[in-house]
Amino acid sequence: MEFEGSSKAKLGRRYAFVLALALLGGNFALALGPWLVRLTDTGPVSAAFWRLFLALPFLVVFARIAGQRLGGMPKRTLVLVAIGALAFAGDLASWHIGIGMTRLGNATLFGNAGSIILLFWGFVIARMLPRGLEWLAIVFAVSGAAILLGRSLEISTETFAGDLFCITAGLLYAVYLLTLQGERSRFGGWSLLVWVSVFACPALLALALFLGEPIWPSDWTPVVALFITSQLIGQGLLVYSLGHFPPLIIGLALLTQPAIAAVIGYAAFGEVLTGFDVVGMVLLGSALVAVRATQRFQARSKTTKTPLDTSSNANV
Repeated sequence: MEFEGSSKAKLGRRYAFVLALALLGGNFALALGPWLVRLTDTGPVSAAFWRLFLALPFLVVFARIAGQRLGGMPKRTLVLVAIGALAFAGDLASWHIGIGMTRLGNATLFGNAGSIILLFWGFVIARMLPRGLEWLAIVFAVSGAAILLGRSLEISTETFAGDLFCITAGLLYAVYLLTLQGERSRFGGWSLLVWVSVFACPALLALALFLGEPIWPSDWTPVVALFITSQLIGQGLLVYSLGHFPPLIIGLALLTQPAIAAVIGYAAFGEVLTGFDVVGMVLLGSALVAVRATQRFQARSKTTKTPLDTSSNANV
């Protein structure tokens, strides 16, 4: 019996180690996204189209494996999916445009701002003021964003505009999550993502054509690497691991993304961070962690009716 118990304990530790590797590996894979967007020789919106379009067959397979139905959705659900898909398409388009204009670390942090926006929305729905860590998250978020935006404006108006594009992406992602939060529990995340991609791909392609972007890549390597790392490996590993960790650990793991993006920005594009940049990134990153830490308490609250499902952030 002791041997059996020891074996189970070892298996449990190994499984926990595998889950931790999956969580960190997913964040690492997602952190490569902004760099790969810059390497593509299509337009930024075209790159967003390809990352979704190429991943679509795999999403169908994932939905089938998970036992989630792809047909038989009521008209109301399809309407909500169409609205959410337009917000999702706008999120990816805005974020990809911003990536080409601002620093990679900024793009990654502001692209994840959706969770902070959802925190504010939770206050509106619950009709209550922030408490405890929520105040801390707000102060850190506002202070960090102000520092990073001010530093971008010092560099150039284009960099500042890039930050605004990435913040807009975070806002649109929050709209996407709020639109489909009720349907996700009924039909499953993979199934909804398939339908969202079906609606979002034509919207992204039409926008790319309207902007006059080059659509067909001459070098497929960055495009294929983008969809594999961001849509398959990154999202797949996070979906596998997120349900096994408390929100605080997820928030701390999320901080690896802007750190890796900043290192890539320095190594590949010479994007140097000053002390003020680091302070701003630490403050905004701390706000993201604080938001994650508050989710457990909000889930227990009877007055808060806005589940903050940010586990599948497609931005990064």
